[in-house]
Amino acid sequence: MAKILIVDDEKSIRVTLREILEYEKYQVEEAKDGEEALTLLEKNDYDVVLCDIKMPKVDGIEVLDKALAMGKDTPFIMVSAHGTIETAVDCTKKGAFDFLQKPPDLNRLLVSVRNAMDRNNLVQETKVLRKKVSKTFEILGQSEAIEKVKKTIDKVGPTDARVLITGPNGSGKELIAKWIHAKSNRANGPLVEVNCAAIPSELIESELFGHEKGAFTSAIKQRIGKFEQANGGTLFLDEIGDMSLSAQAKVLRALQEQRITRVGGDKEIKVDVRIVAATNKDLQKEIQENNFREDLYHRLSVILIHNPPLKDRLDDVPILVDHFLKETAEEYGTTMKAIDPKAVAYLQTLAWTGNIRELKNVVERLVIMSEKSITLQDAKTYAK
Repeated sequence: MAKILIVDDEKSIRVTLREILEYEKYQVEEAKDGEEALTLLEKNDYDVVLCDIKMPKVDGIEVLDKALAMGKDTPFIMVSAHGTIETAVDCTKKGAFDFLQKPPDLNRLLVSVRNAMDRNNLVQETKVLRKKVSKTFEILGQSEAIEKVKKTIDKVGPTDARVLITGPNGSGKELIAKWIHAKSNRANGPLVEVNCAAIPSELIESELFGHEKGAFTSAIKQRIGKFEQANGGTLFLDEIGDMSLSAQAKVLRALQEQRITRVGGDKEIKVDVRIVAATNKDLQKEIQENNFREDLYHRLSVILIHNPPLKDRLDDVPILVDHFLKETAEEYGTTMKAIDPKAVAYLQTLAWTGNIRELKNVVERLVIMSEKSITLQDAKTYAK
């Protein structure tokens, strides 16, 4: 049941509002002045606050200011018998959700309360989603190898330096790219991802730079490419070692000039994009075999981050296992399963050729296939 706090120095007003709101099945508490309201706000959480402006000791505006200073995001509906447009604007600027004049119209009051409730629910849902996202993007581990990666991200993130991330498949290169973007000055801009290995070589240029209508047979309309989509943000070129040489030449030009031209077009378009690239290949070897441009390599590798394979950070396995157990329980809506320390120790002895991705799959398998808890025998049976 939603809880509403009524703050007013007039008892008759408090009684009237309480009767109306309780009839609508809201739980109601009262405060006879600003001081009492602040005391209640410190102790309790409310879904909506109906607050008079003109009160002795602490007025409504001060209650609003102090509630915001406490970190409360409860929507305030300010009420006053002496309201003017200036007062309403001032309340809104200070963070109030709405402003009502006394005596408030019943329908107007209830609509305002319902809207405030909807807004509060959205705020809470957003907080939950942000927590989920931050957990999803968390870089887990305390090994020396992963701590080095974290420190590099902290230093590089706030800059606009291009970053090349190396490491085997499944080690979490995409996660590093997301953290670099999140810690950058472009965090409010887009993060656009391109898997260069998944796009046919004849389509990669259209994917990156876009195309004009009629540029080729299937180009029935203009298309905006990834460079333009990432304008003001970060473009993550995953598996860049699989990009064709012709596309590499155009990417190099885009990096040099900060301009691109759509396929089939002649107009140059200015773009402001930070490039983060990743590969599981040895680009130095690819350069020697004429599969990768050396000048592009030097453009991309202003900062090099090597993400170690799981076999080089086995000390992190217990932390990762615990995280994946919690994550799996949340996904399935079940209680987190306990795991025998001997089973964890056994998992630390494995080669993990599939790296973090393989470990995640194994933990999910263990949760499904084991009984009440995960035993050493379960680990030996299913971690294959």
